[in-house]
Amino acid sequence: MSKMNIAVFFGSRSCEHDVSIVSALQLMEAAKAAGYTVIPVYISRDGLWYTGEPLTQMETLRAFNPMAKGITRVTLDVSANAGDLWAWPPQRAGLFAKVPAPVAHIDCAIPVLHGMHGEDGTLQGLLEMANIPYASSGVLGSSVGMDKIAMKQLLRGAGYPVLDFVWCTREQLKDDREGVIARIEKAIKYPVFVKPATLGSSIGVSRAANREELERALDLAASYDRRILAEVGIMRPVEINCAALGYGETVETSVCEMPVSSADDSFLNFFEKYLRNAGAKGEEGSRGMKSLSRVVPAPIGEELTRRIQTMTREIFKLLDCRGTVRIDFILDENDVLYVNEPNTIPGSLAFYLWKECGIDFPKLVDKMVESALRAHADKNTSVYAFDSTILQKVTAGSKGAKR
Repeated sequence: MSKMNIAVFFGSRSCEHDVSIVSALQLMEAAKAAGYTVIPVYISRDGLWYTGEPLTQMETLRAFNPMAKGITRVTLDVSANAGDLWAWPPQRAGLFAKVPAPVAHIDCAIPVLHGMHGEDGTLQGLLEMANIPYASSGVLGSSVGMDKIAMKQLLRGAGYPVLDFVWCTREQLKDDREGVIARIEKAIKYPVFVKPATLGSSIGVSRAANREELERALDLAASYDRRILAEVGIMRPVEINCAALGYGETVETSVCEMPVSSADDSFLNFFEKYLRNAGAKGEEGSRGMKSLSRVVPAPIGEELTRRIQTMTREIFKLLDCRGTVRIDFILDENDVLYVNEPNTIPGSLAFYLWKECGIDFPKLVDKMVESALRAHADKNTSVYAFDSTILQKVTAGSKGAKR
């Protein structure tokens, strides 16, 4: 018997659209194995919503056709507690016709969206308004985790080590190019890493070893985002990642991993992360994120492992996260540890890290749904009404302005 209807949101208007598809197909397969009824909600590149069983297949998504059999364009009823997907445009019932029924009902949503318009708190806010349980970090954690500038400021303020950085806007770069470059060169010695503030998957990221390369890197980042981050470029960095899972005070951490790049770029670029061994399945021996060259567990010793796991748990709580989140760290050439960034919806949902902890992908889905329902129940215990006399004191049309 099916446990409940799980809506998996994926795709969207993001540079990471295709990566989202790969992660979502992996999760949908695991959710079916766990006994859930899966409702795919594919958001196209132009922002339209579709559902239908064919959207659980890579063949359909590789050459998406909205007119294909079994695919229905839908919209969400955002009324609190409705949780229904309706065909769009609405079907008008004739005089004696049956009243149309929703296409599907959502018991719990799992956003599997990477980047803007989904991982950044926008979809989470919509689900909050609709009061639908969802298995990802909330609006706060999602929005801060997405913006590298805000995230670094918050982590630094909370006492966590982050690499020195300078940030600017696209407008500042256009109006005062020399001033922006001078500010970066004054604060940071070459090499410099330049990144769009709100993208992931290493899209738009460049390493600059001199002013000419810095200018090109800034222009590239500015083409993807209006906010740009320039940070210290560590020579021979070692990346260590750790995942956290849960909600509130109940948080567990995974083993640590050490991704290994085969390129000479000193960082894992988009090709290294996703294309070198591209695939979609979430099984043992599958390809994609699971097969990226990595050492698991990371050979870093028990003390450093415990330190990273503790920081991962603390940052998870600081951002009020839920579901599964991966925190990425960097070790410099002197073995100094820095927090690189949190990934509130990590590639492949970090299932390969949890598998090393004895939690297979279907069980991971169970735990994510459990965290979603706990957070939803917790939210609904809050009081949202206050009996005031304001309206009784307002004179119609004139004297009720807030002062």
